Amino acid sequence: MAEIVVLGAGLGGTLMAFELGDQLRPGDRVTLIGQSEAYQFVPSNPWVAIGWRKRKDIEVHLAAVTKRKNIRLCTEGARAVHPVEKSVELETGERVPYDYLVIATGPDLAFDEIVGLGPDAHTQSICQTSHAEKAHAAFERFCAQPGPLIVGAVQGASCFGPAYEFAFILDTELRRRKLRDRVPMTFVTAEPYIGHLGLDGVGDTKGLLESEFRQRHIKWVTNARVTNVASDNMSVEEIAADGAVLATHQLALGHAMMLPAFRGVSAMRGIEGLVNPRGFVVVDKYLRYPVFPEIFAVGVCVAIRPTGPTPVLVGVPKTGFMIESMVTAVAHNIGALLRDKLVHARATWNAVCLADFGDSGVAFVAQPQIPPRNVNWAAKGAWVHLAKVAFEKYFLRKIRTGESEPFYERFVLNRLDIQKLKQPEMDPVPHA
Repeated sequence: MAEIVVLGAGLGGTLMAFELGDQLRPGDRVTLIGQSEAYQFVPSNPWVAIGWRKRKDIEVHLAAVTKRKNIRLCTEGARAVHPVEKSVELETGERVPYDYLVIATGPDLAFDEIVGLGPDAHTQSICQTSHAEKAHAAFERFCAQPGPLIVGAVQGASCFGPAYEFAFILDTELRRRKLRDRVPMTFVTAEPYIGHLGLDGVGDTKGLLESEFRQRHIKWVTNARVTNVASDNMSVEEIAADGAVLATHQLALGHAMMLPAFRGVSAMRGIEGLVNPRGFVVVDKYLRYPVFPEIFAVGVCVAIRPTGPTPVLVGVPKTGFMIESMVTAVAHNIGALLRDKLVHARATWNAVCLADFGDSGVAFVAQPQIPPRNVNWAAKGAWVHLAKVAFEKYFLRKIRTGESEPFYERFVLNRLDIQKLKQPEMDPVPHA
């Protein structure tokens, strides 16, 4: 019998536990370790932050699902990973042994790296549903006394799409409340240009998003390094290509949501060789850690190099479909190892994203997510908002039923030629 432990019960970890079911032999067991039995659909957090959704609308309790799928669920959270002993230490002190470990922890949110940043200080967050609930309460207070509004992502951030979504959703909601004319808006981002997204753009995201900002009277500051946030203002340095400070901005602040930089969670931080200096897990092309080959990683915790140098540090996002492709690859590779075969599956890291604006949106397809690409496409329209709503309902149903990829999803993706796995590598042909 093999013990397979999945550390992290978010998007990647929950799907990982479900998808491993098809790869197990009789007697093998999967343990899913999280900090709660509640799965939350993070892409809906911007809607929670302005009152369009409640927590209960985007939450699934995993206990019944995991029991039905014969998955052991531990909700105590992890204190540390012990690769030599091949165990995960829970916060209770209990050790959970493993034959194979999949790290899917997501990130630690580095609010402390900037004075005044975060929901316990002077900016709001949509990274967690509890943060989004707090942001909604702050937004309602703001609407009673409107003023300057700032949205964006700080230096070192790697998740930019939700910041754009939130800026546009706020604009839509403020117009509905007849308050938009009383709210100057500024988008502050570490990106070198609007629409970079940590991906050097996808299709014409630069033109699409800049045009939308102009249409909605949203000003912006790029190459931005936030130095300090006070209760009524934000200090920002605009950085030139050579690293010099091009300009300084003292932006008035009535309400703000800034996405922080990410780093690895404390359970893995400091494990020599396993993680990089930011705490992200170092893996090979099969998403496996070479020194301890029984350890795999998927999702936000995986270390990925930036797409290129930028004046201000910009990370690479790990988008939903990209994470799903990692999950499928790791499930196939663990299935192979359980049968004494070699790992072979490689994730495509394709990206299919819907960015909602509240009344319209932008969709993009990047194959693969990291350039250069075979497909590089973006489009805008009201249909994107409807598609995002439909996707929310569909994905939550997948979690409730414990299905990682229903047959009809595979059929549609195949028809669109969007694959999760790369073609198998060919053995090298010897020279004649």
